[in-house]
Amino acid sequence: QVQLVESGGGLVQPGGSLRLSCAASGFTFSSYVMRWYRQAPGKERDLVAHITTSGGSTNYTDSVKGRFTISRDNAKNTLYLQMNNLKPEDTAVYYCRVNVWGRIYWGQGTQVTVSS
Repeated sequence: QVQLVESGGGLVQPGGSLRLSCAASGFTFSSYVMRWYRQAPGKERDLVAHITTSGGSTNYTDSVKGRFTISRDNAKNTLYLQMNNLKPEDTAVYYCRVNVWGRIYWGQGTQVTVSS
């Protein structure tokens, strides 16, 4: 079955960096567009970034452009989100997501807290 497992979250000071990972299994990872979402307390879950199957094309929500980088290693079935110059407003639970044959799958999420 499809499984997504995020890791790499934690507590970081403003201006710091974190690298999130999403280990995928149960589907042909290299054949699917992958996405990172985040959900802050009391808010909806929002799209942060997506990446095409080969990694050749990426897109970001405006608030993270120039600070976050989405990437993937198809040989390792792993999706990444490098987050630099973190701000308190980046505090959220971060999720990876895939749509496989019309069904949406989410990981369990990883908490990112940006605070001094």
